[in-house]
Amino acid sequence: MTGLCGMADTVSLARHIAGQGAPAAAGAHSLSRLAGAVAGQGPPRLRAGLIVTRTPLRVSFAGGGTDFADYYEREEGAVLSTAIDKYVYVTLKRHDALFGSAIRLNYSETEQVDSVREIRNDIARACFELLAIEPPIYMSTVADIPASSGLGSSSAFCVGLLNALHAWRGEPVSAAQLAEEAAHVEIEVLGRPIGKQDQYAAAFGGFNLFRFLPGGGVSVEAQRFAPGARRRLLDHLLLFWTGIERQAASVLAEQRARIEERRAELSELKQQARQLQQALAEGFDPEAFGRLLDRGWQTKRQLASAISSARLDEWYERALRAGACGGKLCGAGGGGFFLFAVPPARQQAVRAELSELKELSIRAEPQGSRVLMPHVE
Repeated sequence: MTGLCGMADTVSLARHIAGQGAPAAAGAHSLSRLAGAVAGQGPPRLRAGLIVTRTPLRVSFAGGGTDFADYYEREEGAVLSTAIDKYVYVTLKRHDALFGSAIRLNYSETEQVDSVREIRNDIARACFELLAIEPPIYMSTVADIPASSGLGSSSAFCVGLLNALHAWRGEPVSAAQLAEEAAHVEIEVLGRPIGKQDQYAAAFGGFNLFRFLPGGGVSVEAQRFAPGARRRLLDHLLLFWTGIERQAASVLAEQRARIEERRAELSELKQQARQLQQALAEGFDPEAFGRLLDRGWQTKRQLASAISSARLDEWYERALRAGACGGKLCGAGGGGFFLFAVPPARQQAVRAELSELKELSIRAEPQGSRVLMPHVE
């Protein structure tokens, strides 16, 4: 596959799709050359009218933390996750000179500035700079759930904005390129202490095992399900909003600093991701699935001091007593959403026990970031 400026895709990609045989592979290139290549190709072919992208959030089941470079540069990491039917929407429009500011941004705040370097939203500023975007431009974004939820909303915004900006420039872009550009922006440009799983989940969509390879390549393996296993799994999942907005940066910074100290625990999380992948390919046993989730949660709690709290532990134990087979906090921990595996016959009891929390109904999303407008067949 080729991407922006005729270069090979930004990721070493292997995708397993049920019934389609062996995975396909693509080459790799360095994103450090991307900005120069963009700037050197002349004026972009800007689209007129409105551009809207929709990018899914994700729920991860196992392997979180092994997508940090400090881990996978020594040994392969693996994360099992699914995109869900909750989204971040990004809108772009070229606005008229009647507006007093060259750049207008509308998200949880409103910005009106005259140059890209004045933009306060760090992801927007870095994405505009990466793709050499020139004003005038209007950008707005809205999400289906609050920020700091543990469902990958920041990376979904980054992927969705990059997708919209490529459409703005009139350029095709692959899911692999979007994922690597977003990871480059968040990790290398902005220096955030995060891994690469969220960018890949947002760009590719679907239910996948992401393998993070030494050297920076990523393999994307679509989950194979035994007949009926996908439906049964989704019927057993309950998601509850704790109302606690996480400070993910501090939790993840501590987790990254302790990678060498906690390498054994991280390797166990990686093995749990592989075990879940294999289990779902053979069938769905809710008790076994729940035990793996619980084991992963107990292991994850050892990675950083603020991953859980007495209040969170109480909710978790109450859910187990009410009938949940197992569960975990989504994302970095510290708050956000609880995910539980609960047989349908016990779900009302769990809902009653956690009645002070808000439930979020989810389904799987097979597609990654999409351009909704302008519509292209």
